[in-house]
Amino acid sequence: MIELTLLDPHFFLVSFFLKFLQWSWQWWVSLVVAWAALCITASAEPFDFSKLKAIDGVIATAIEGGEIPGAVLWLESKGEVVQKAYGNRMVWPGEEPMTMGTVFDVASLTKVLATTPAILLLAEEGLLDLDTPVSKHIPEFLEGGVREKAKDEEVTAAHREGITVRHLLTHQSGLPPSIYLSERDFWGHEEGVHRAATIGLLETPGTRFRYSDVNFVLLGEIVKRVSGQRLDSFADDYFFGPLKMRDTGFVPLGPVAKRVAPTTKIAGYGLIRAEVHDPTARRMQGVSGHAGLFSTAEDVAKMVRMLINGGQSGESQILEPETIAEATQNQLPAELGIERALGWDISSPYAYQRGEKFPREGFGHTGWTGTSIWVDPASETFVILLTNRNHPAEGTSVKPLRIEVGTLAAEAVGYTKLVPLAEEGGAGPQPAMVASGGDAVVLNGIDILERDGFSELAGMKIGLITNQTGINRHRRSTIDLLASAPGVDLVSLFSPEHGIRGVLEQDSVDDDTDKATGLPIYSLYKSENRKPTPEQLKGLDAVIFDIQDIGCRFYTYISTMGLAMEAAGDAGVKFMVLDRVNPIGAKIVDGPVRSGEGNDFVAFHDIPVQHGMTVGELARMFQKERKIDVQLQVIPIEGWNPGKCLDESGLPWINPSPNIRSVTEAMLYPGVGLIEFTNVSVGRGTATPFEHIGAPWIHEGRLVARLQEENVPGILFLPTRFTPNTSVYDGEDCGGVKFLITDRDAVRPLDLGLALMRSLHDLHPDTFSLAEKGNILLRHEKTLQAALELESKAAIREGWDPELDRFLKRRKAFLLYSRD
Repeated sequence: MIELTLLDPHFFLVSFFLKFLQWSWQWWVSLVVAWAALCITASAEPFDFSKLKAIDGVIATAIEGGEIPGAVLWLESKGEVVQKAYGNRMVWPGEEPMTMGTVFDVASLTKVLATTPAILLLAEEGLLDLDTPVSKHIPEFLEGGVREKAKDEEVTAAHREGITVRHLLTHQSGLPPSIYLSERDFWGHEEGVHRAATIGLLETPGTRFRYSDVNFVLLGEIVKRVSGQRLDSFADDYFFGPLKMRDTGFVPLGPVAKRVAPTTKIAGYGLIRAEVHDPTARRMQGVSGHAGLFSTAEDVAKMVRMLINGGQSGESQILEPETIAEATQNQLPAELGIERALGWDISSPYAYQRGEKFPREGFGHTGWTGTSIWVDPASETFVILLTNRNHPAEGTSVKPLRIEVGTLAAEAVGYTKLVPLAEEGGAGPQPAMVASGGDAVVLNGIDILERDGFSELAGMKIGLITNQTGINRHRRSTIDLLASAPGVDLVSLFSPEHGIRGVLEQDSVDDDTDKATGLPIYSLYKSENRKPTPEQLKGLDAVIFDIQDIGCRFYTYISTMGLAMEAAGDAGVKFMVLDRVNPIGAKIVDGPVRSGEGNDFVAFHDIPVQHGMTVGELARMFQKERKIDVQLQVIPIEGWNPGKCLDESGLPWINPSPNIRSVTEAMLYPGVGLIEFTNVSVGRGTATPFEHIGAPWIHEGRLVARLQEENVPGILFLPTRFTPNTSVYDGEDCGGVKFLITDRDAVRPLDLGLALMRSLHDLHPDTFSLAEKGNILLRHEKTLQAALELESKAAIREGWDPELDRFLKRRKAFLLYSRD
């Protein structure tokens, strides 16, 4: 719905037509001028309606893809408003439609809608100096020390004396990202404040931006101690009341509670509704400076409109213009490479809701539950997008949706120039995506978990599915990291094919015990069972999956993940995926989508041979499309370009299985692997498996000549001979062909696979066992028959293209990283 106050010029003309002849020519000219002015005004719409329609489309796609159950959009520019509700606010246990009056748990928007304004008002009134030490207002703050695993070896307890209110507002305090929770021993507002005040430092204050809820727990307490009112009461008296934000507040009750959009369904707890989702704020009885606020899009718009109007709302001056100007300007030193204002974000890695067209001079914030604000003062425009994306479960991301909505909103008000997001490069400040002790690099999920002090796992009993690929960027194993993480109870390990160390080549792997930790290792690669049993999952709070996939459908680690998700769902145990880069890049999607009956452990889901996804994205697809009722959370990668291979990311390589020993072999595998079950050696038992193939009955020169006829781009074929020391043709001299990648960007592994199938069958129709064994990993009978009949590569591809196109549309809903 769009609200406009323009007069219809045609109605105006008709109404006065009969009087035209009676008027003098001066009156007639005046009327024509007025009519023309109205026509000009009517044509100068504040929004490009094609862009508004596009916003409708991307939100509808997100709902259809299961990213969100529904949403409310509020787009305002120069006083003109577009507002619309989409989808449902509740989908379990029943359905309720989304409405403009829906009340949302706005999560971290609490920081900028309640806490920051309160601090600014106290400073404006002279009751608080932003540059005074926190300990002046919270004396027990000095009782805290330094965390045992501090990121900065130079930090000491004495540094706490220099932490100021401004440090808290700008996330430069050096405090950890959150309070480390334990269900058993933390309840009550005062206890939460005490924990925040005495938690140990991670870094020297003022040296790094680290987003932290602890900062705003403390700011909320400072409001109370300076004003004598708790944050909820203070914000209501000085902001929500004067601004007539009637549906905004902490701990919603009565009729307002009935309009609240629920969030997560938690096993053993139930559906969270009209109760704050954030676990720390919930333990603090619903009122905290970092989370706990509930509001509607209309109410949020009233607060933002006040900021754009220089602190004025109607006849009331809520905040002074100078205060707002300072609060929305960068406060961080240039060497940090990002910009944050007082409470508000400008260009940190979290500011992606700006999209790629609004200028960087704006400000905004996001909330965990799927809420966001972006304000562009230059055009007097702001965008509010409210969702409850974690209903009924965690595991979805609204980052792509926020980027799309922000970009389209900017285009709707006339912005056309591309202004890339900071994390993707371009002009302007770049974020420092840094793990401990290193330069700016890509961070996998385990690196993010470690960077944030394992706060996501505090107080939990964990089962870990991993192998030798589960390492951080310094090659320290995830097993060791979790075993020594504070507040984390690592209870058991689960191993996939090839075992916990990735060295076994056998049809079934037995249970074992980890020598370093003494933990039981339950094998998920047994002939009789390939998923965790209920007994193995009993007592666990979460199962974590941290294994490196290689981007190919028949690589079995993703099957292990899918089966474990099913088991976790049946057991009511949370499932967390620590995402990892796709080592062969994630932009190319190729090959037939699985069809027909066969071994589902090498073809777990209806995806193409080269799927172009990460394990985290696949987990989200499996959950939705296979209807797995599990609480899923993906810890995403940061700083990764999906067009880059692992060896371009700065992350360490470790062999994911005994015969995948390089990125080159991983890149060749989706093609060469298609003939692995035939009577051809794929190089197992040699130094370079999958980089060559052969057999005693192959003449290497003839095969090279035949393959050259296939015109496979990016690969040079060279004749070779080799003798495997294991597997197919163990100890036998084989003639064959070696593959040399000459252009990574041009390589399409499926082209190579088709070329091998066609060429070998053409030269050796009676010897090559393609007809009998070629569909074991291919899992697409139509493609196999076309290859047997020596149809052209183009014709074979035409046979799978419709299914591949449908997959690309399906895949879009589950992507976490832009493929543009």
